[in-house]
Amino acid sequence: MQKITALKPQKHNKERLNVYLDGEFAFGLAVEAAVGLRVGETLSAERVAALQDEDAFSRAKERAMRYLTYRPRSVAEVRRNLLRKDVDEELVERVIAYLREYNYLNDRDFAQYWVEQRETFKPRGRLALQQELRQKGVARAIIDEAVEEIDEADAARRAAEKRVRRWSHLPYDEFRTKLGRYLQRRGFRYGLIRTTVEEIWQQLASEETPEERR
Repeated sequence: MQKITALKPQKHNKERLNVYLDGEFAFGLAVEAAVGLRVGETLSAERVAALQDEDAFSRAKERAMRYLTYRPRSVAEVRRNLLRKDVDEELVERVIAYLREYNYLNDRDFAQYWVEQRETFKPRGRLALQQELRQKGVARAIIDEAVEEIDEADAARRAAEKRVRRWSHLPYDEFRTKLGRYLQRRGFRYGLIRTTVEEIWQQLASEETPEERR
């Protein structure tokens, strides 16, 4: 048994306490985890281990929550992030389970978010979206569900329109090559690329003034 001889706030983090046992620093502890502890109380080795385990879980959970503040993440992204920070694998799985239970992590919601963001700001073909989500560690069934309703023809046209004016002055063959490669890099199918390029070229031609046609 060891006696708590001091509970002192940490200098650089007032949300944590330094716990002193028998006159010596023993471990740090989140304030919320230290509720109920008092100077003079004696702790068994098992109680100390339990407090340290709970604190490790709390710190790992806080790291995961900070990682989630920037944007939604997949389960695999959070797992990889914690493991890179040398969090124990068993502890990582406890944090993942907690985040799933309280719906901070949901791969189906994440996949839908990812597709909607791409559709709005950077249109992609299904192939590109599927590859991106696979890299995020999302299960194939969830990916297929997320990309099922994509209108690829509309997405290809919107993607092309972001670059078409840059190349509209070029001869047809060069225009077709540049725009085709651009759409290919964004995961669109060859047949759809060809159709989209032809439609946009025809539209550009129809917009020419009589002087430009001469």
